[in-house]
Amino acid sequence: MSPTWAAVTIIAALFVFLGTGMPIAFALGLAAVGGLFLDMGPSVIEVLAETMFAGIANLAYVSIPMFVLMGAIVAGTPAGGDLYKALDRWLYKVPGGLVLSNIGACAIFAGMTGSSPATCAAIGKMGIPEMMNRGYPASVATGSIAAGGTLGILIPPSVTMIVYGISTQTSIGRLFLAGVLPGLMLTAMFMAWALFDARRKGFSFDVGKVSYSLRDKLATLPRVLPLLMIVVGLLFVLYGGVATPSEAAGAGAMLTLLVVAVVYRLVRMQTYTGIFGSAMRESVMIMMIMASAELFAFALSSLFITQTVAQAIAALEVNRWVLMGMINVFLLVAGMFLPPVAVIVMAAPLLYPIVIQAGFDPYWFAVVLTINMEIGLITPPIGLNLFVLNAIAPQVPTKEVLWGSLPYVLVMLAGIVLLCIFPEIVTWLPERIMGAAT
Repeated sequence: MSPTWAAVTIIAALFVFLGTGMPIAFALGLAAVGGLFLDMGPSVIEVLAETMFAGIANLAYVSIPMFVLMGAIVAGTPAGGDLYKALDRWLYKVPGGLVLSNIGACAIFAGMTGSSPATCAAIGKMGIPEMMNRGYPASVATGSIAAGGTLGILIPPSVTMIVYGISTQTSIGRLFLAGVLPGLMLTAMFMAWALFDARRKGFSFDVGKVSYSLRDKLATLPRVLPLLMIVVGLLFVLYGGVATPSEAAGAGAMLTLLVVAVVYRLVRMQTYTGIFGSAMRESVMIMMIMASAELFAFALSSLFITQTVAQAIAALEVNRWVLMGMINVFLLVAGMFLPPVAVIVMAAPLLYPIVIQAGFDPYWFAVVLTINMEIGLITPPIGLNLFVLNAIAPQVPTKEVLWGSLPYVLVMLAGIVLLCIFPEIVTWLPERIMGAAT
């Protein structure tokens, strides 16, 4: 079978499986097994387990379930609610303060979890009802949180950055630093659009119905500040070379657990059973996707699909920015159908040498790739954050959620353009703290 027909067959099989509603991990795995079986016959069974295990047998991946556990602890306890309340009480007098606090809470929560769905679910459960109670348009309420939730895979610690770093053998600490300023930039752009959108739809930002005293404002800080200090300390030990990502993630999860247990006096085992169960389910899902994506990538390589595509791209005699535009289109389309982890595991090893050969910074490309994955989280047909919001706010029509989210796609595309014009937004902080990349 020629590489072209092999590619058509395996990609078609993948979309058929996805169309049936099959979980992403199983769809990737079955499509890969089918392609390998056509090429190798029954002997394919001998390499399946070994290939999938090799895809996740990396000590650095230990950091993923630990960061997921951190998010589950905050989301599964009153800590998440206090974080939201603290921002709301300090920003309530600002015109549109509630929408700003929602997006700000998403940004901070992202720094604690590294997970977009977790961020979207945790803040959405509190933010959407409160915004609608205060009269915000449903599309503004849901759209701002759907977009704000995507920050979870850009602002460090980011699970997708960890996966990218392992897939391309680049520094995870430098990748985390590279995501800080772009993450803050997108947060500010989201806030600006949310305020404009609410005003455009006639919302007057009347804060007369809500009032908080200084005592109210200060009441939640003692419970929130220890968690923020953990995040700051986590980033310090990562960037200072004190600990590896796995060590830092493990310590962060343990400290978060201790702080929450002491501050909120949570002693019931049932609480922690739910937290650990939630973290385990999400971690297993991520690792299964990564293992299946590794098998899928192995199938593409064995069928010479990867090599053929790489040669075709490398043979294109086009301007490097035209090449980057083509890569962005590919990533946008892939992100609409596959979760970020799967796209990165499959695409990063293929695109990395092409990007380097074209003269682009690999850490800058990691941020551009991640923003493309963010766009996929709020665009149909698979947009994961849209499904999360549909589950936690069933009273809001899906059409409203979709129309509220789509403008943020344009905001993120504008963000990519800004990064292309000013790549220093990505590279300045890592070079300032860690020196020039070698």
